Amino acid sequence: MKKYTDIIAENRAWAEEVFAKIDTKMSAMTLRSRNKLPDGVDENGIHLDRMQTNPTWWCNGFWGGLNCMLYDYTKNEEYLKTAKASEKLLDTGLAMFDKIHHDVGFMWHLASGGLYKLTGNEGSKARNFFAANTLAGRFVKGADFIKAWNTEAAYSWSIIDCLMNLPILYWASEQIGDDRFKRIAMAHADTAIRTHLRPDGSVNHICEHDRETGEFVKSHAGQGIAPDSSWSRGQAWAVYGFVISYIHTGEKRYLDAAKQVANYFITNVCDEWVPRVDFRAPNEPVYYDTTAAGCTACGLLELAKVLPENEGGAYAHAAVKMLRALNERFADYDPANDAMITHGTVRYPIPGVYNEKQAGVHISIIYGDYFFTEAILKLLGSDYFAW
Repeated sequence: MKKYTDIIAENRAWAEEVFAKIDTKMSAMTLRSRNKLPDGVDENGIHLDRMQTNPTWWCNGFWGGLNCMLYDYTKNEEYLKTAKASEKLLDTGLAMFDKIHHDVGFMWHLASGGLYKLTGNEGSKARNFFAANTLAGRFVKGADFIKAWNTEAAYSWSIIDCLMNLPILYWASEQIGDDRFKRIAMAHADTAIRTHLRPDGSVNHICEHDRETGEFVKSHAGQGIAPDSSWSRGQAWAVYGFVISYIHTGEKRYLDAAKQVANYFITNVCDEWVPRVDFRAPNEPVYYDTTAAGCTACGLLELAKVLPENEGGAYAHAAVKMLRALNERFADYDPANDAMITHGTVRYPIPGVYNEKQAGVHISIIYGDYFFTEAILKLLGSDYFAW
């Protein structure tokens, strides 16, 4: 296997070509959607605005985060203007305290955390600290997990997605030199290893716990096809989430967990390098989730950096394979519309429960664009790390 650095060097020219297309498209999108919190697109390919329907929607930080990332690399002030506008729109959600949930890292750490990193703005820092405190407040002491969602059903649930929200807690501890936030993040990550991570490297999406002991009670299907299935974006959250915890703590158990999940993901995606929505679903019909590929590629590239050159090369190779497949099959660089990475899927459709439309099958989703762009920038050597 080639070394990590060799794979990066060999693919740099390709990544430059792809990023030029992203930048051309995003230069138009950032002006068109400056006063929106985009999620998907309408029938004309124009961004829908979650600000109008759900100011606390978990995806609302990706647009600001994407523009922060693009500004850092290009220094195009239009991206910075959009990131700042996005943060102001997010303030509506910040004021809805009873509606705030476990995904505050996806929301404010990407947007306000990004702006603080880029500009040093104290207002952005304060927003991020407020969000970090709300996440810490969801920690169930003794059971050692961060509670998911605000529903009665989720009273004792943790979800694999929350690994990607832990960075805001690591950030808070790093900022104030107090490890109490980091301790919560690590306790949750340790619970994820114990209850979400299966021996074969697949993961449970939702785990129900005994709230006194933290012991695993049972798993729930969530966005996969069944409780014991393998939702590919859940696998993606685990790959990248465990790598992030390793980067912030240096604890080898998180690195080992990331490798275990990554190996499972690569084994299941290598036939065509674009993941199905659920790796254990029937072969037909075919439902892809391109967002899982983009997120996993980011995690694999970070994993490759922290491993020995030859071992890291295997993970970088897989990341490039996925990114090239996305670019060739599912990328739309037409600046006249807002759909860039197509064929994202929110959840596996289940007859009688969610039809394909309700499940959001094969649509453009903002976090698909975010992770694809982040991964391409990693190939270009960008040191911007939002997590």
